[in-house]
Amino acid sequence: MLHINIICIGKIKEHFFKDAISEYEKRLSKYCTLNILELSDEPVPNTLNSNIIQNIKSIESKNILSHIKKDSYVFCLDLTGKQYSSEEFSAKIENISLTHSNITFIIGGTLGVSKELLEKANELICFSKMTFPHQLIRVFLLEQLFRAFKISNHEIYHH
Repeated sequence: MLHINIICIGKIKEHFFKDAISEYEKRLSKYCTLNILELSDEPVPNTLNSNIIQNIKSIESKNILSHIKKDSYVFCLDLTGKQYSSEEFSAKIENISLTHSNITFIIGGTLGVSKELLEKANELICFSKMTFPHQLIRVFLLEQLFRAFKISNHEIYHH
C-alpha cells in the first residue's frame, strides 16, 4: 500500500479543521497509509527583516528535511509550483506510485520554506495563487488526495 506522508509546520488548533482532517484520514485509510507529522513553528516577531525571515525559514526547513524518508517522492507546496487539475493530480499520484512507495507533501510555515528545501523537493505544487491559512491548505490537500484516489479507482465522488 502507498504511504502518504504530510509534514507540516504548526499545529491545528481549531476543532472544525481537526474534524475535517479526521474525516479525510478515515476516508483515505481505504487507499493508503497516511502519516501527518506536525512540527513546531518558530516564533515570528512583530517586526521582521530579511535576516529574521531567512533564519526562521532555515530552522523550520532543516527540521522538515530531517523527517523526509530517503526513498520518498517529495512535493513541496509553494506559490511558484505547478497547478494541476484533479484529474492530472490523480494521474501524477498514480504514476509516482509505480516507482515510489512513499510520497511526502510538505506544508511550510507562515513565512514559507528555505531555498534549500525547495531545491530538494522533486516537485513544487500550488493549489491556488491566493493565500490561505496553512490549516485550510492541509484540508485542501487531504481532500484532493481523496479525490485523486477516487478518480484512479474509477469511483464516483460528488463532493
